[in-house]
Amino acid sequence: MSQVTPLTRRSFARFLAGSPLLPLLGFSACAPGEPRDSTADATLRELSDLIGSPDDAINVFDFRDVARKTLPPAHYGYMATGVDGDETLRANRKGFGRFDLRARRLVDVSSVDTGVELLGERWDTPIVLAPAGSQKAFHPDGEMAAARASTALGHHQILSTVTTTSVEDLNAVRNRPVWYQLYPTSNWSVTQALLRRAEGAGCQALVLTVDLPVDSNRETLRRSVKADTRDCSTCHDAGPTGWFSRKPMFEGLDVQSIAFDTPWMTWDFIGRLRDETDMRILVKGIVRGDDALRCVQYGADGIVVSNHGGRAEASGRSSIESLPEVVAAVAGRVPVLVDGGFRRGTDILKALALGADSICIGRPYLWGMAAFGQAGVEKVLEILQAELQLAMQLHGVPSLADLDSSFVVSS
Repeated sequence: MSQVTPLTRRSFARFLAGSPLLPLLGFSACAPGEPRDSTADATLRELSDLIGSPDDAINVFDFRDVARKTLPPAHYGYMATGVDGDETLRANRKGFGRFDLRARRLVDVSSVDTGVELLGERWDTPIVLAPAGSQKAFHPDGEMAAARASTALGHHQILSTVTTTSVEDLNAVRNRPVWYQLYPTSNWSVTQALLRRAEGAGCQALVLTVDLPVDSNRETLRRSVKADTRDCSTCHDAGPTGWFSRKPMFEGLDVQSIAFDTPWMTWDFIGRLRDETDMRILVKGIVRGDDALRCVQYGADGIVVSNHGGRAEASGRSSIESLPEVVAAVAGRVPVLVDGGFRRGTDILKALALGADSICIGRPYLWGMAAFGQAGVEKVLEILQAELQLAMQLHGVPSLADLDSSFVVSS
């Protein structure tokens, strides 16, 4: 029998991608969680070899396939999960399809400017690394890989409360400090200590997350845990106290009986934080115009439109669809960032045309990290930045400052 070569496999994959028999052959078009961009692209990836290095990647989804193979099922499930049946997770991708770009012609785009300003600081790119907890579950270097990669390429970064690397260590390798994302705890003194530590490390802004007052129903994660045959008791059977004690930001604090559940939190909490810290305060998890207006009225310095990557409420509504009403309500008084489902340069261009000042990515850089560490994160950022620059040139946008709502239309 003749040997099947990689070229033959790829040719066969291309044949199957266009075949009506594809659904009958059992090939899955998506990993747990969100869908891929196209069935044909998915099939080629399923049947051909995974990329062997970051430079082999064509788009950011190539890193997801390596991450899915590399990580233990429970760790990949933690990264990939949405809530309930993952409807909101999938909606974040589908939402971009509800907006079309309108290209402007005969514009000099021989060079393009992707720079933005956030809270008085100039950045060469609008792509920010969103907060994501427990990154050492994806690679031994964890948040440090993301910090070094984002610093090397000039990207801003937001650090999670449940980071597995301390804020001091992260800021020591960055030329500009991270913003610190805050999950308030049920113990105000612990929250105060977190604020003091972030401010002492040089953080200029605090990103208060308000969309998880109680835990959410993450079914994909629970199924992934069941599929994991490892003995995970060392890390996960120590109870809440043991869990907090493994997070560097809680070192030295009394974590007995504390929790992240904050069903009591109301708008007055923004003022309470304002009295406690000189850091700027952004509110993350806003999806309505009236709530955005309240953020401004209660003294917030910025807003992050977010449904927690589909990991909070099962609304079925995408972040990009929530963006326009938030932008309209804020009316330029504070910066508006947005996260949720950004996988392409055109996704970024759409959000900026709809009025966002910057966008945040989460899973893509974690895919890169899980696959290849710092080099993987760098390549993900390079791909998205290159796609954004190309999208600007092809749509007649020499500078992000030239973008307005005329470049996008509801489809």
